[in-house]
Amino acid sequence: MHKYNIQFGKPLIGKEEKFEVNKTLNSPILVHGSKIKIFEKKFSEYCKSKFAISVSSCTAGLHLLYFSLNITKGDEVIVSSQTHTATAHAIELSGAKPVFIDSEDESGNIDVNLIEKKITKKTKAICVVHYLGIPCDILKVKKICKKYKLSLIEDCALAVGAKVNNQHVGTFGDAGVFSFYPVKHMTTAEGGMIITNKKSLSNKLLLNRAFGVDRDHTNRKYPGQYDVKQLGFNYRMSEINATIGIVQLKKISNFLRKRKQNFLYLKKHLKANTHLKIVDTKYKNFSNSFYCCCFVLSKEIQSKRNEINLFLKKLGIGTSVYYPHPVPLMSYYKNKYSYNKNNFLNASIFSYNSIFLPVGPHLNIEHMKIIVKELNKIIEFYEK
Repeated sequence: MHKYNIQFGKPLIGKEEKFEVNKTLNSPILVHGSKIKIFEKKFSEYCKSKFAISVSSCTAGLHLLYFSLNITKGDEVIVSSQTHTATAHAIELSGAKPVFIDSEDESGNIDVNLIEKKITKKTKAICVVHYLGIPCDILKVKKICKKYKLSLIEDCALAVGAKVNNQHVGTFGDAGVFSFYPVKHMTTAEGGMIITNKKSLSNKLLLNRAFGVDRDHTNRKYPGQYDVKQLGFNYRMSEINATIGIVQLKKISNFLRKRKQNFLYLKKHLKANTHLKIVDTKYKNFSNSFYCCCFVLSKEIQSKRNEINLFLKKLGIGTSVYYPHPVPLMSYYKNKYSYNKNNFLNASIFSYNSIFLPVGPHLNIEHMKIIVKELNKIIEFYEK
């Protein structure tokens, strides 16, 4: 039996979500219905984008995006090395080659100063990740994309609520893609969303999302009559998922407020511990979405990172790792492209020498006090 029950992440599904889902289940339409359109409209309003296209997952959204941008075999896409493997898989599945860039040491985000050195005639796009909900230096990346006429994709899987100059991430490039996996800032049980300000791209995404079918059941002159004008996928979100999303979106401001409160408590009360260096944005006009609280361990105790996590686990305090390896050092990519670990030294620090603490809205300040107390005790043990 654990001493505590502090989970790293937990979906907060309440009575309202369950009530609305039951209403949807009792309706005659579970796909291509009104809930999808409402959710897309509400999410685009939240992010202040012109268009929003719901998808079955963030990974599906990224793959759909590359397909719709005509990125294919022989092309290259520059991408963050410190991210979930799905970010790179979407590029790989399109037939293109992911070209990985190391992280900067402050935030874990892509090192913008290294990007231009990797641009070739084959480069078609840059995909940035807002790591842990900390916005990358998107304005500089946007300038590079404009200079070289490249598409700009924003992986916003952990970044609902993150902003730069009060502008929501995902709206700076051609498109941004979000995740609604259960432990993210908000959930639809499973699902994702693409946002864009480009009407032509939005139309392509809508067409390609559902087999390339030119009209859904709501706008067919005769039942069952439609045409397929091109290849497409089945990357649709269901009405059930959208129903959950509509309710969750009403709660997102409160979710984010609690995350920030918990994050700032850990930041303040672990500041005195010289073995912990907080990972946060260094820019005043960048708004973190506070997915979790990351600390880089000092060199003296870096080798004890996994042991520290196990200590906390035994106490019932959940931690996680973002991510177990930089993507280019995952076996698939390392074996295929022979990437050298020395090219991803900063990304490796986050993968191997950092600790990631929970700040989700299922937790409160009392939980944060416990985390601070127990983590300090564990680190003190290793100091002796």
